Amino acid sequence: MEAKNVKPGNFPKIMLLLTLLFFYIPIIVLVIFSFNSSKSPEWTGFSLRWYYQLFTSSNYIWRTFVNSLIVGISASLFSVIIGTLGAISMYLGSDKFKKLMWTTTYIPFIVPDIIIGVSLLIFFTTVHLKLSLFTIFLAHVTFSIPYTMMIILTRLQDFDKSIIEAAYDLGAARFTTLRKVIIPIAFPGVVAAFFMAFTLSIDDFVITFFVAGPGSTTLPLQIFSMVRFG
Repeated sequence: MEAKNVKPGNFPKIMLLLTLLFFYIPIIVLVIFSFNSSKSPEWTGFSLRWYYQLFTSSNYIWRTFVNSLIVGISASLFSVIIGTLGAISMYLGSDKFKKLMWTTTYIPFIVPDIIIGVSLLIFFTTVHLKLSLFTIFLAHVTFSIPYTMMIILTRLQDFDKSIIEAAYDLGAARFTTLRKVIIPIAFPGVVAAFFMAFTLSIDDFVITFFVAGPGSTTLPLQIFSMVRFG
């Protein structure tokens, strides 16, 4: 007797909808109240005054936005390059090498941001490296690499290594195989890893708070300062 296929029904769709609502309703509320004419949470009327002040205020907030873009794009590109090389090494490496890489890669996931920030601050101070956009860049590359490696490695693991072995059998050199086989396979993961790293970088506050110096304020730091001091 053949087993009947059990359909999941609408339960997964309902759970997905509830999850999306849980994440996005607070954002929607914030967007709506950004048009409130009052500073208080009480709705007093629709107004564009806050957006007018944003676009006509001092250029300093825009400089911090540019700083965030510079750090975010450069750190994302650099972390994706290192993450791609690391993911390919793990994909093609021996089991012992994979275990070592898995261990070192997962450490940043379990260490709190404040510990990473303090550790990087101590390191930069020890080597007499002036706190600036460059130190923020180094810090963002440091915590972004594990994410990029995991995303790209997940993409590579969906494909059989026999494809690479077939390229070798057909006479392709290692660099040719890397350029025409491995990188095209990993490219969707590379793009996803870049956007993940960029999101983490432009949104980071805690680690950036410790490694930023005078004149290297990013947008999250500026927003925190405006919320706290007005």
